[in-house]
Amino acid sequence: MTSAGPARAATADAGTSRRRGPLGRLYHGETSIDFVGRTKVWFALSAVLLLIGLVSLGLRGLNLGIDFEGGAVFQVPSESLSVADARDALAPFGLAGSKVQELTSESGRAIRIQTDTLDPATSTQVRNALATKAGIDPQLVNRDEVGPSWGKEISNKARNALIVFLLVIMLYITVRFEFKMAVPTVIALVHDVLMTVGVYSISGLEVTPATVVALLTILGYSIYDGIVVFDKVNENTRLVSATSGMTYGDMVNLSLNQTLMRSLNTSITALLPISSLLLIGSVLLGAKTLEEFGLALLIGLASGAYSSIFIASPVLAILKEREPRYRDIRRRVESRATSPRRTTEAATAEPVPADGVASDEREGERVPVPTGAPIRPATNIPPRPRKKGKRR
Repeated sequence: MTSAGPARAATADAGTSRRRGPLGRLYHGETSIDFVGRTKVWFALSAVLLLIGLVSLGLRGLNLGIDFEGGAVFQVPSESLSVADARDALAPFGLAGSKVQELTSESGRAIRIQTDTLDPATSTQVRNALATKAGIDPQLVNRDEVGPSWGKEISNKARNALIVFLLVIMLYITVRFEFKMAVPTVIALVHDVLMTVGVYSISGLEVTPATVVALLTILGYSIYDGIVVFDKVNENTRLVSATSGMTYGDMVNLSLNQTLMRSLNTSITALLPISSLLLIGSVLLGAKTLEEFGLALLIGLASGAYSSIFIASPVLAILKEREPRYRDIRRRVESRATSPRRTTEAATAEPVPADGVASDEREGERVPVPTGAPIRPATNIPPRPRKKGKRR
């Protein structure tokens, strides 16, 4: 009676797992997606996307904002001035190719013009020409000039902050887990930054200080997903052995499936408010700064959710399985799986029914057996008849 209890419980759990739908198995961490086995697919997909972004970066570069390139910005509040009219006003000064944008917000409509650096006299003439074209007082035209040294200072500080951040993260993960878990984390972070930069280069979106702040914010979210997975991997490492038939790659697969729902919840919870920020702040309110900040966050968070599952974890499995211990376990597991004796036993073994219950012929009754447990080969020996007792 005592030994049958756990077996029946395991059988009930297995039956319940089979009755659940795909979403139910995902919620309970019972999926069996082969992440590590498809490593080449994930790496190839990332390589293609990164290559496209890098080619665009080399050919087109980034659309740097005025804070990085320097120049002058004129903002003309007008309901009637069009983009073409603004270009006509700039043509006599050789500035017809300047960046001209139409801005709308609750306070009204405006035309924003970004030009190269101008001397004070030319800047005043451009301001007057735009005001005349719009039919407003020149004092209403907002003028702002930024030197290129400001952008260089921002770039240098962002670069230094990124280097310090990566070093601190590598140190923390090495102390908390091990160095071979820090390496995939940094690879995933570089992947996310390059992916975001590539999207900005392909789309021609303007890179501003808000974009740089968003890029640094992305790194924290990306690391969080990776830490969740690696913590589960560290917990499940004890399952890796030749006796259990589980290699390190199998264990990483198990850990990913167990934490998949948590990773999805974290990513979706972060992406929803950012999408709302873009929709309300950028589209409805016309706040350009929110668009620059929110779009970089949206791209980076989506890339971070992808890289923590499909890049960092498979890289960890590759690095760990090169260690002699785990390489030997994989060799022994694979040799046992292809052993002729094991193949013969598997072919002659009694199959387990769909309900997870196998028949024990010696006792003539059905005894619950957990799904996946080895079943003794069936025999043709009939059950021994029971002796009838004498009636008193």
